Parts: sequence; structure tokens; C-alpha cells
Amino acid sequence: MEIKDEIPIVLFDDQCYVCIKFATIVNFFSRGKITMVGHYSDFGEKIRKEILDDSALEMFWFIDEKIASGGRAALFPLIKAIFSTKSRKTKFVQMDNICSNECKSAKAVFVRSFTLITNSKKLAYRKSK
Repeated sequence: MEIKDEIPIVLFDDQCYVCIKFATIVNFFSRGKITMVGHYSDFGEKIRKEILDDSALEMFWFIDEKIASGGRAALFPLIKAIFSTKSRKTKFVQMDNICSNECKSAKAVFVRSFTLITNSKKLAYRKSK
């Protein structure tokens, strides 16, 4: 699977209940126009190695043709893509929820929301040939 063929991509923590719910909501509103990939899937690991840096696991990422945006910086491009990306068939990579009950609590939702607001990063990358 080539990264450039799957753009736009949302890369999220597929071992976190709250993050999986976030990805499910994004997938619903995007009507399948955005490829949803878990950090710990084979394709997610490939994306982290080829495009992202060491901070990749700290936040969710939105990857388009030119830039990878993480955390707070990814919100506006993600919303824009939901409303402007042309329809196409993409896959939501199903994953096993390896989450304990601790990550389903109100505290976990608060911590993840706080992390989303405080973490922000943009990485420019070169397209693969």
C-alpha cells in the first residue's frame, strides 16, 4: 500500500478507546473520504517511519499532499478536508481495542482532550516518487 495513494490520511492511536471513538466520528462525518489508519498498524508504522518524527505517537495526525499536521494544527485541515475532499472509497482499518477500563473514564477523555489542545506540530515532506 502506497502512502501517496491513500492521502488524505488520519493517523490515530488505535490502542486508546477515546482515540478510536474520535476516529470513528471523523470517519462518519467524512463519509469515507479520508483514510483512517492506526498508529500501531503495519501501514501506520510505515507512515511513521517515512513521514513523521519521534513525536508521532504523542498526537493524532492529518496528512495531505504537502504537509503532515499533528494535534491542534491538524484540526483545521481535517475539518476542511471533511467538507472539500472528493468522494472516494477508503478503508477504516479495523483494530482490536486493547484498552483497559481506565481509558474509558471521564479522566481519560479530559486528558486526551487536553493533550490535543496542547500538542501541535507541522511537518513538510517530499512526495514519494
